[in-house]
Amino acid sequence: MKRYLMYGVLTVCCCVPPLVGAQQNPGKPLRLIVPWTAGSGTDLMARTFAQKLTETLGQQVVVDNRGGAGATIGTEAAARAAPDGYTLYIGGSVSMTISPALYGKVGYDPIRDFAPVSLVSQFFNALSVHPSVPVKSVKEFIALARARPGELLMGSAGNGSTSHLAGELFKMRAKISMVHVPYKSGGQLIVGLLSGETHLSFSPVSTAITHVAAGRLRMLGVSSPKRIAALPDIPAINEIVPGYEFSGWQGILVPAGTPAEVIAALHAAIMKSVNTPEFKAYLLREGSELVGSTPEQFAAFVRAEVVKNAELVKISGAKPG
Repeated sequence: MKRYLMYGVLTVCCCVPPLVGAQQNPGKPLRLIVPWTAGSGTDLMARTFAQKLTETLGQQVVVDNRGGAGATIGTEAAARAAPDGYTLYIGGSVSMTISPALYGKVGYDPIRDFAPVSLVSQFFNALSVHPSVPVKSVKEFIALARARPGELLMGSAGNGSTSHLAGELFKMRAKISMVHVPYKSGGQLIVGLLSGETHLSFSPVSTAITHVAAGRLRMLGVSSPKRIAALPDIPAINEIVPGYEFSGWQGILVPAGTPAEVIAALHAAIMKSVNTPEFKAYLLREGSELVGSTPEQFAAFVRAEVVKNAELVKISGAKPG
């Protein structure tokens, strides 16, 4: 991932070329479709990104929330939008790779219906437990789970969510048994975990970090390949469970057929926007990492993720809830 960011930093132009559509109609705003509801983690990131992109382009970027059905509603809307340079889409691991495998039939093809522009960020999940769980490390947690097989309740934001799949992969790698408790949303999951209704979750770091700081949860490890800058004292789970790694991601795509010159201009503008101190600081606070990539690198990444997460959905046995 780091090599993508380096490429992006080196190739950002000091002067971003205008979008083709903007030359014809400079007053028309760009639309950024977000396949999640307002207030979600992706929505908050998208709004921060949209503000920086507006500043870079000198053209308004408006967030259009189209949440529902595992992010498939907004994704289908983006796939069917006119490829005229006015519609952008913030896709991620759920909408582009997990939901198609989980639901079987969705109204879009993640490869055929989109033109990738740039990978933007990568985020990780945290193994967090309710304070009543008598462990303070991943090693102690595994020992407890083995001593009490099938007793610990693992909450998730729903079947096929990143919190579900991250937990299922951990169960497989650590060779332990836990009971999956799917909630209808990440918000309901946190309420259940804070109340002690469930014992643990693999929620995104950005969701758990505030409650950990307040002492309402105990974070044992993160799913990143190494420790993350925002939480240097929290070990990567693979320090204890070799081979365990799970990440989500977010990137900008446009409808297939969008002119190549528009994609090139967007890519330059995106790289300039995400490499600002403000956007980097936002990602750091959220426990995410800035990535950046060329359109070609992002396209190859999406293809690989489709295969990888389809296999993980199959192994987990996840079904639509």
